[in-house]
Amino acid sequence: MSKKKNVDIQNACCVLCAQTDDCPEKYGEKRTYVEYKLTVHYYCLLMSSGIWQRGEEDEGVYGFLIKDIIKEVKRASRLKCNICKKKGASIGCVAPKCKRSYHFPCGVQKECIFQFMEDFRSYCWEHKPVQNFPDKECGGTSQCTICLDLVEQLPVYNVLKSPCCKNAWFHRQCIQYQALSAGIFFFRCTVCNNKDKFQKEMLRMGIHIPEKDASWELEENAYQDLLQCYQHCDIKRCRCKKGRDYNEPDSKWEIKRCQSCGSRGTHLACSYMKSWEQNWECMECRSIFAKSGNYSKQKKHSLATCEKTDGTPCLLEEPSPKRCRKSPGSQRSVLQSSKIICQNNLSPCSPIELPASNRVTMSLPPLMSSRNLSLRKRHLRQQIREVSNILKELKLQVNKKTTTLNINTKNIWNSSLQGFRQRSFSPTNTIKIKFTNCQNKSKTDTSAASKHHFFQLLMLHLQNSSLFEGSSAKNLSLDFQAVKENLYFEAGKMIAVSLVHGGPSPGFFSKTLFNCLVYGPENVKPALEDVADVDVAQTIKTIKYANSLSSLESAVYNCHEFLAAAGCLRPVTALCDKNMLVNDILIHHVIKRVKLPLESFRQGLETLGVLEKMQMHPDVFSHVLCHKPERLSAETICDLFTIHSSSDVNKAEGADFWMGYLQDVESGESLVTLEDILLFATGSSSIPPIGFDPEPTVKFLHISYPVGNRLLNCLELPITKTYEKFKKKMEFTIRNTLRVDRE
Repeated sequence: MSKKKNVDIQNACCVLCAQTDDCPEKYGEKRTYVEYKLTVHYYCLLMSSGIWQRGEEDEGVYGFLIKDIIKEVKRASRLKCNICKKKGASIGCVAPKCKRSYHFPCGVQKECIFQFMEDFRSYCWEHKPVQNFPDKECGGTSQCTICLDLVEQLPVYNVLKSPCCKNAWFHRQCIQYQALSAGIFFFRCTVCNNKDKFQKEMLRMGIHIPEKDASWELEENAYQDLLQCYQHCDIKRCRCKKGRDYNEPDSKWEIKRCQSCGSRGTHLACSYMKSWEQNWECMECRSIFAKSGNYSKQKKHSLATCEKTDGTPCLLEEPSPKRCRKSPGSQRSVLQSSKIICQNNLSPCSPIELPASNRVTMSLPPLMSSRNLSLRKRHLRQQIREVSNILKELKLQVNKKTTTLNINTKNIWNSSLQGFRQRSFSPTNTIKIKFTNCQNKSKTDTSAASKHHFFQLLMLHLQNSSLFEGSSAKNLSLDFQAVKENLYFEAGKMIAVSLVHGGPSPGFFSKTLFNCLVYGPENVKPALEDVADVDVAQTIKTIKYANSLSSLESAVYNCHEFLAAAGCLRPVTALCDKNMLVNDILIHHVIKRVKLPLESFRQGLETLGVLEKMQMHPDVFSHVLCHKPERLSAETICDLFTIHSSSDVNKAEGADFWMGYLQDVESGESLVTLEDILLFATGSSSIPPIGFDPEPTVKFLHISYPVGNRLLNCLELPITKTYEKFKKKMEFTIRNTLRVDRE
């Protein structure tokens, strides 16, 4: 009996198109609801002209209420399809004065365009949008960049062209399958990897991009094979009593793999290495490099390499424990992608771009699998790069006309407010900062460092101001005086200007506040954690955790005045009524109560187009606005600074000292911090979302002590004979310079 029932479900007809086809790629998922005697295709439902998604995602069918679907079926039953001539045509062309109606499968067959975005418009075969190709691009043939079969370069329905690449052509079916597999987060141009422009054009041309993660991300243990790494000690005489396969991380029995092939390994103790020593090459790789003559081009501080007293290299698989060691700086160069640029006769900290012919990029070997960044961290860094590119695009609006802000650091809010409200101020002007309470009152600092310091103080004040409430994740508060003085608008404007002009990320928005700004308050469900008022939170908890109808009635009675003022007072007849009541209280207190501040704050964030970009790229901006910047690491600093050397790269021992020093600082073996180093060089203790302009550089010179040129974001370092002298000079100069700055 059950088998017969399953067959009937498979052969059930869609109530909107009257077809039994079950092809998710063409018609969307087909669902049958036995209790309602209802079967429907997802795309048929989305594209129907007389129905809207009025419920939540888990209500009815994909948020479409059952009663609304029934009404739509009745409406469509009176309309005849202009293609198959049968009734039930629920989709109509949106072109003015066009009265054509059709079923979704009929429209697909007739090459209509269905836009899966905004209000889900449909265009008939006569009024559908087309791609405009230059005449010189039409008529030829090209390869589909997905299936690699030939495709005719013609403006026809089954052929699509990338809007961002000149020679990228696709079959419609190929690009649709690609979109369904990749989802909205990974669907990009297959040639140039463009996301925004490409997705916008594909949506216009009727490609459905589902709001889901990529299929390969959803597959369980999809990357399990990549997580397996070589775990075996290949040294001729292994010293580990527990065997060659024993591996204990962060101990002397941790196995390190060959930095070149990764298919040979050694225990740290078997090669007399410290835990922080990362570079090691097996005998096979070293012999290959030696035979090819390229070994001298490798890093000379490979841990299994020592030097004889006469200076000749001695490549030992089992180095003697009494061998001469290099300085600590040369042994700790483990950072993942240090950029080293060399050019002779280059002036110190020259902002001139080096020609490609004189540029050498060296990538230090990556940390092995046990220390690799997680996929989540890689995704986070990708978001940081995307935010930087977006903000740099917005910064193109900024002109060379300057506006000076006179800032008193002891009264940062009032002086900032006065500066932003002055008649000459414009967000598109270049901002100069003059700190009026400095000892040198005539000094006006035009560098990005002073602006970053100003915006850092301003963001800190906003975070702790009465405009926001909450502990770490902030929501807007209700301050009638601030509403009257339009301070919420000014706060939003300041945050937008800070992001575009090189200020730090605010990092204190709650997820609820961010979603209200991006998706609209009507589409957001606040949580109990969003309530900052202790009394209100306790009231909500009392109602939420009532375990009987009598206790619920008692809780409602005890706070009936509050509920009446909030417009949430209603009789409760069952224990389940508490869920709707709690939801109403949260929406009132967190969202409806601050409707005026929220609208004013949104208008402020529209400055320089920041809010629009937030709504277009919510994922990447969520990281900037809702989370504090990730803690600086030696790898981050190393990647940030481009190293310039006045001599050949292979002779630049200063680079070894520099990277070894960063490792010392990160591990706590220094009196300064990584933030101190960044502050010394750039005037900023954190990396702004837009990045630094100009990009930070390191220059090795014959000077006595380090110099931080904050105007050029350039760190000039002394060339020393030993790592100990280098470290001592770095700590002395940085500590004293920052102490003077603070005083």
